[in-house]
Amino acid sequence: MGKIFSTFLPLYTTTLLMLLGSGLLTTYVSLRLASEHVNGALIGSIIAANYIGLVIGGKVGHNLIARVGHIRAYVACAGIITASVVGHGLTDFIPLWVFLRLIIGLCMMCQYMVLESWLNDQAESSQRGMIFGLYMVATYLGLSGGQVILSLQTGFGVSTLLIVALCFALCLVPIALTTRTHVRPMTPAPMELGYFIHAIPKLLGTTMVTGMAIGAFYGLAPVYGSSKGFTTSQTGYFMSLTIFAGLVSQFPLSWLSDRFDRQRLLFIIAILFAVACVPLVVLPHLTFHWMIGIAFAASMMQFALYPLQVALANDQVAPERRVSLTACLLMAFGIGASIGPLVVGALMEPLGSNMLYLFFMLCALVIGGLSYVRALGPLPTTEVPLPHVVMPDSLATSPLGAALIPTLEEEVIQASMGGQAPDDEGESDEGAGDEEPSTGDAQENQQQK
Repeated sequence: MGKIFSTFLPLYTTTLLMLLGSGLLTTYVSLRLASEHVNGALIGSIIAANYIGLVIGGKVGHNLIARVGHIRAYVACAGIITASVVGHGLTDFIPLWVFLRLIIGLCMMCQYMVLESWLNDQAESSQRGMIFGLYMVATYLGLSGGQVILSLQTGFGVSTLLIVALCFALCLVPIALTTRTHVRPMTPAPMELGYFIHAIPKLLGTTMVTGMAIGAFYGLAPVYGSSKGFTTSQTGYFMSLTIFAGLVSQFPLSWLSDRFDRQRLLFIIAILFAVACVPLVVLPHLTFHWMIGIAFAASMMQFALYPLQVALANDQVAPERRVSLTACLLMAFGIGASIGPLVVGALMEPLGSNMLYLFFMLCALVIGGLSYVRALGPLPTTEVPLPHVVMPDSLATSPLGAALIPTLEEEVIQASMGGQAPDDEGESDEGAGDEEPSTGDAQENQQQK
């Protein structure tokens, strides 16, 4: 573990700084607009614009990285994000903020693709779980740390935006100084959306509903805290602990997912999520500590849904389709994450802040209902369920890297056919093996196509 940590320390440091700025910016924007009594629907539209940008960035990022390379693409996007963050402090014109959030989301997706494809390319198959586990630790620590910084701020002046800009500027340093620059070019994952709509329609539906809940959480949970009378410091602690709950839930979830039926486990977690939301819906006068405790439990269930859905979906499809599956799940999640803030923002304005957790409860019941229908009868699965790997809980950390890097697909296909992964010397031969492929390899590639 120590060798892995030291090898990938620049990428982990970059991830930590980037998510520190992103988490701080998201909460700051929501709280500042709430303090200025901006309409909830407008706040939701700003958050939705960020997720729409993330989805669009999946295609734009691939083209940019293929054209200029990983480091140049990352540097360019970090510069645009820094300028966009400063732009929030230059104007209060809300439509411009919507545009700036869309640009930030688009550029951040490009950054995620650089980091995750880089990690995938350099990771050996036997170490990928540990490498991405540490990556997720850096992600959650960054998101939680941003909320802690916010709790130390007073008011909503430009100083907070300057801290965000500093984080995005400093995240360039580890990437610029790293010597691990031999990353393979990216190839696009095929999109087989029609196939998956017919093969796993309910799983795509539950993934979209999960995206609706998580998108609404990141954007409107700060508004919820503000409406309950929380100070800026209390709102920061509330967000920090509820986001940290996502990290806490991943490790017991991994253990349970590898030992119990995942369909029934998804149903149980969804019902527990709905039950945990009930007190925050029906009890309007809870103390601050009780609210944090209940919201922490609800967030543990909430952030466990998407990783479990990813693992369950991969159990349902053939190995050669798993790369395409990742891209389709991301699309479903992104669509939901764009819709959720708009719906909840429109509901919170006339009906009150409790609509946030009522919305979560309804989403959980929908997921539970679809999962219960799935659990009534066995569905075709792979011969041996895939080991559960800690996965990103949202578009805040995207699985696009795994979908776009070709080496991962090759390893999955070879493992399913009983083949051996190429050794390190073969991989570092700068494509020599690609120039004169063997007859067997050519026939195998033709069969796969």
